[in-house]
Amino acid sequence: MSTSSVLSTEKTMEKSDLLKDMVAVVTGSGRGIGKAIATVLAQAGAKIVINDINVDLSKATAEEFKSQGFDAIDAPCNVTVSEQIEKMVETVMNKYGRIDILVNNAGITRDDLFMRMSEEHWQAVIDTNLTSAFKVTQPVLKIMSKQRRGRIINIASTSGVHGNPGQVNYAAAKAGLIGFTKTVALEYATRNITSNAVAPGFIDTDMTKALGEDKIKKVVERIPLGRMGLPEDIAQAVLFFAGPGSYVTGQVIEVSGGLYT
Repeated sequence: MSTSSVLSTEKTMEKSDLLKDMVAVVTGSGRGIGKAIATVLAQAGAKIVINDINVDLSKATAEEFKSQGFDAIDAPCNVTVSEQIEKMVETVMNKYGRIDILVNNAGITRDDLFMRMSEEHWQAVIDTNLTSAFKVTQPVLKIMSKQRRGRIINIASTSGVHGNPGQVNYAAAKAGLIGFTKTVALEYATRNITSNAVAPGFIDTDMTKALGEDKIKKVVERIPLGRMGLPEDIAQAVLFFAGPGSYVTGQVIEVSGGLYT
C-alpha cells in the first residue's frame, strides 16, 4: 500500500476528542510520516501546526487539513536555523497561545559507507536530524514549563538503536536523539512534561522507495511481520505518547514489524 493510499484511508477514520483543544507542532509534516502523524493527531481533536522547509508544501498541506474540517495553520521554517524557528514559534503562539505537543520529525538521509562519507554529508545529517531537535525543543519547553504540561515526541530510528551499514551519520544522529529524549524526560518530569521517542524500522515512504525494489525485497525478508511499515503505524505510536494521561516518559518504542527481535 502506498503512502497516498494510507492517507486516503486516514481521511475516512472517525474523529475523537482525545486531544481536544491541544496544539500540536509536527516538524517535517508536509508529507510522508510527518503528514501521517499530523493527520492522526488532528483526527484526535488537536489543532495542528504544519511545518516544512518547503513553504509551498507547508501551505498546501495546511489548506488540505482545513478543507477536511481540521483546525490547522502552516508555519514553515528550516529547523536548523534558530531565527526561523523563533518566527515559527511566534506564529503558533500568536494564533493559539500555547503548545501542548511537539513532534520532532524533520530529517534527511545522506547515506554512504563510512570511509566514503564526506564531512559535508556527515554534518548535514547531524544538523537536521539531531541539532534541530535541540533548537526547536528549547523554546517550546519554555512554553510548556509555564503551562506545567507538555508532550515531546522525537522520531528516532531502529538505526539509532542497532546501527545500519551505510548510515553512520544517520545512526549517530538518531542514537543521539534517543539520549536527548531520555535526558529531557529526567529534567522536565517535575513540570508534567513527558519526553519519548518512536523508532521506526523500514517504512513505506518516498525515502525508502529510493532504495530500489531489490533492496526493499531483501529488507522485507528480514521483517517477521513480512511487510514494510506504513506511516500510520508510526502515527499511532505517536498518538499513544501524546495522550493526555500518559504516565510514560523517557521511553523508546521500536515500530519495526519485529525487525531485530
